[in-house]
Amino acid sequence: MAKKNRLNAKTSSKKKTTSTSGKKIKFSALLSDRRVKRVGGMFLFFSCIYLLIAFTAFMFTWKEDQSLLSENWWVVLREGNYEAENWLGPLGAMMGHLFIYEWFGVVSFLFILLLFLYGFRVLFGKNLLPAWRTTIAAVFAMLVFSPVLAFLFDSPDYQILGGRYGFEMNHTLAGKVGTVGTGFLLLFIAAGYVAVVFNPSFSFLGKWFAMASAKSGALFSSVGTQIQKSTHDSEEESDEAKHFEDTIGDMDNFTETSAADLAMADLDTEEEEDTPSPESKSAEEKHGLELEVSDSSEPENSEGFERVEPSSAPPKESKEEFTVEAPKVEKALSDKEVNQKVKDFGEYDPTLDLSNFQMPRIDLLEDHGGGGISVSKEELDANKDKIVTTLSHYKIGIEKIKATIGPTVTLYEIVPEPGVRISKIRNLEDDIALSLAALGIRIIAPIPGKGTIGIEVPNSNPDTVSMRSIIASEKFQNTKFELPVALGKTISNETFVADLAKMPHLLMAGATGQGKSVGLNAILVSLLYKKHPSQIKFVLVDPKKVELTLFNKIERHYLAKLPDEEESIITDTAKVVKTLNSLCIEMDDRYELLKNAGVRNLKEYNAKFVQRRLNPEEGHKYLPYIVLVIDEFADLIMTAGKEVETPIARLAQLARA
Repeated sequence: MAKKNRLNAKTSSKKKTTSTSGKKIKFSALLSDRRVKRVGGMFLFFSCIYLLIAFTAFMFTWKEDQSLLSENWWVVLREGNYEAENWLGPLGAMMGHLFIYEWFGVVSFLFILLLFLYGFRVLFGKNLLPAWRTTIAAVFAMLVFSPVLAFLFDSPDYQILGGRYGFEMNHTLAGKVGTVGTGFLLLFIAAGYVAVVFNPSFSFLGKWFAMASAKSGALFSSVGTQIQKSTHDSEEESDEAKHFEDTIGDMDNFTETSAADLAMADLDTEEEEDTPSPESKSAEEKHGLELEVSDSSEPENSEGFERVEPSSAPPKESKEEFTVEAPKVEKALSDKEVNQKVKDFGEYDPTLDLSNFQMPRIDLLEDHGGGGISVSKEELDANKDKIVTTLSHYKIGIEKIKATIGPTVTLYEIVPEPGVRISKIRNLEDDIALSLAALGIRIIAPIPGKGTIGIEVPNSNPDTVSMRSIIASEKFQNTKFELPVALGKTISNETFVADLAKMPHLLMAGATGQGKSVGLNAILVSLLYKKHPSQIKFVLVDPKKVELTLFNKIERHYLAKLPDEEESIITDTAKVVKTLNSLCIEMDDRYELLKNAGVRNLKEYNAKFVQRRLNPEEGHKYLPYIVLVIDEFADLIMTAGKEVETPIARLAQLARA
């Protein structure tokens, strides 16, 4: 009986788990249904329009509906005999009262913006603005600017501007830090919000301060000259008296002028206000005459220049001057415009779209230790003696031998005696491996760039080359490559880094267990540790369905897919053809942008765009690198055939730029 009860309990628990899992599957399938998404998107759109009308009407009718809004919501909606001035009736008045009067004031209109963005995302599957970032910015805007408006309009008649939240927050802060302190605190918070969200350029403040300092400097200098002139010797006092009489005599002329003329004269000639002596006046008159002469002499100079041209100047020299001047003037204008744009806005930063994105930390990779010398001195001496003995059996003398220890292989460099043929040593590969009792050796005859012959011998205790040690190496961290790929360590225990951008295409082949998957993962991890999501995108094709699935977690930032596809990693062979054809279209569009920009590759194009030399209104934009990874390429060719072969051939031949 006990066994039967246990069996019944197990079967009942299984039924419960299967029923709950079935409910979860049905619920998820219901949410993924397109009809449900369309209904939800339309509901958000209609809610957005309804709130917009209700809020707008409430701004004009909130005083007339105050008596209605003091009642209980449920009573008003249940009885239905209340009249409201709001365009949407009592419900519209109550919605406006809740959001605007009771909550955040006029800043509550941001709720409408959020509903519109969410509805567009659900209905059309696209984001007009970054959803999460826009939501955070809108919420903080309501929390920040509601108290600011309440502080600026601190009156019950204007409570709809700041809302009850802003009104209460304003009075709470005033009780803590005072009215003036509240104003400074709210100003600082609002300015900090604008600086964080919009990242404006404050270059105009620098220009304003520079202009103000220049004007103040001119004012102080004029005051100084006036003080110096007032301390002249007694001999000049008579001249000043005469000048004073002259100025009194000229007052009639000044009174005849209009106030507007006097104001314009004061603005145009600041120095004439501080002219107590006739010498300075005469100097200014001379200066004014000089300006008039220079203005009037311009046509004379131009006429003189026209007379010089047909005289003794040869036609070749005038043509040369024209051809040299034209590009110089054009180049100066373009540089000035570019420098002005960079000065005003700064260089374009593609990472600002995901400014809060954090690059992966190095501690996410496992530390396998190692990195030291794993070959003993006895093993090195024994291998050296066996190599020398084996070569001496075939009458091959050695002048010098050197050992370079690597993590898994030790390289023995030998310098043979004069007269020894290299082919003779190369033919002894199997004999040397037999004498060393090694799994296999490799003879490099000769080593490129050196006058030696290399014999690579596997270490008896090979060291583990961890991905963490490669990523943390100085060579990888300080590399200037566009797409750096860390593949391992060389025979001299140095990190080997290559640039994927300089490779037209990369084919990884080998038998099972030779490290193809390890190499592929090393390439992807290297790019993830070096590039921001705005700088690189991956298109992953995995027909085997198990090799690249662990990269599903980077779908939101790094993986690119077709708009109508749900899975970010392509596993269906039929969908691979569409993806490859879309990549060919994208490649052709990018070549058109490169042609219009006058550059040869993507690196030059992005550098030109960052320096704001390209106009986004003409279709230019920052282009991230697209890395296409296809696993099990042979199986894909066997199943899809020429449908896959043609676009891959085009991408391999043309996609390098």
